[in-house]
Amino acid sequence: MTAATDTSDAERRVELTRMKRLATSLLVAAAVVFVVARIKETSNPTWGYLRSTAEAAMVGALADWFAVTALFRHPLGLPIPHTAIIKKRKDQIGESLGGFVRDNFLSRAVVEERLEHAELGRRLGGWLSDPEHARRLGDQSAAVVRGVTEVMSDETVQSGLEELVHNRLRSFPVAPLAGRAIDVAVEGEHHQVLLDATLGGLGRFLDDNQTQLREKLYDESPWWVPEQIDNVIFDKIYEVLTRFIGELAAERDHPMRRELDARTLRLSEDLKSDPRLIAKGEALKEELLAHPEVRAWSASLWSRIKTGLIEATENPQSELRLRLDQALVDAGTSIESDPAVRAKIDQWITDSIGYVADQFRGEVADLIATTVQRWDGEETAQRLELQVGRDLQFIRINGTLVGGLCGLIIYTVSELFIA
Repeated sequence: MTAATDTSDAERRVELTRMKRLATSLLVAAAVVFVVARIKETSNPTWGYLRSTAEAAMVGALADWFAVTALFRHPLGLPIPHTAIIKKRKDQIGESLGGFVRDNFLSRAVVEERLEHAELGRRLGGWLSDPEHARRLGDQSAAVVRGVTEVMSDETVQSGLEELVHNRLRSFPVAPLAGRAIDVAVEGEHHQVLLDATLGGLGRFLDDNQTQLREKLYDESPWWVPEQIDNVIFDKIYEVLTRFIGELAAERDHPMRRELDARTLRLSEDLKSDPRLIAKGEALKEELLAHPEVRAWSASLWSRIKTGLIEATENPQSELRLRLDQALVDAGTSIESDPAVRAKIDQWITDSIGYVADQFRGEVADLIATTVQRWDGEETAQRLELQVGRDLQFIRINGTLVGGLCGLIIYTVSELFIA
């Protein structure tokens, strides 16, 4: 029981005690008036009116005190039949209360009738279209993501994710996929860019290593060949080679480039159709999947996804959160401005809640009944008295006043028309 509930019960108990004292005070006052009027009546008959009023007030007060008290306990502690009704019949009361809630609040017809004009779709759209509301809902997404990831078994998820990735990779033959990639590269002439970069790098390599290459020629040349001849040969080879590289880089229609295109396309076709190359591709793929580095990467995949997802949802300025918040605002605006969408949402909510109410109304009734059954009879009576006892004291007060009025009327009529 929370502190708020304790305070509320204490306040109800104080108010109940005050109302009981007020009702009892009226009974005592009626008794005092009755005694005084009864004594005075012997000398002055007019006091009979007051005596009859007080007498009837006492009868009404006592009758209603008995009725109210009999609900919760035995009056004066006497085991009078049909008293302490709540204590004795709490189980039947719980069943009746559960049935009442089930039949009058949880029937599908009642729920659908209540929701029919609620315009929940419009309310939802208006609420979501407010950026502040969308941001608050986005804040809750972090708690949801963290809760879901904490509930899930990391080992199970990691194992399943790793198997999913590996199975997905195994379902794609590597060689044909590489062949299609080559087709796309050739179609867009991307391979020419790669060749240009290669030729440029090769030219820079020759320039940077010209001295080392010349010395290598000296070392490999026979001893009897003069150095001057070696220089002439090297210069000629170097000139031809650099000129060839320059021509190949400058002429997109160079015969060797055309030959390279043809060989590249043949390689693409071989990769897509040659069983030997396909088998080698699959063997290479399995070797890569079994490599320790690849296995370590796949083994840490879920951990990195989980950490990144939690960090992104908890940071209001992350790209994920900003996109999520904006998506919620856009969804709210769309719902608010589109009658057809609102109608679908209204129908979906109505059908869903109606279905839940129809399917679980019996369980709710059983829950109420079994909960009341578990309560102690005395405790149940005390709880209910705290809730409604104050209002029931008005029955005693009204009984006193109405009884007194009825007694006065009866006595007056009897004096005027019967005496």
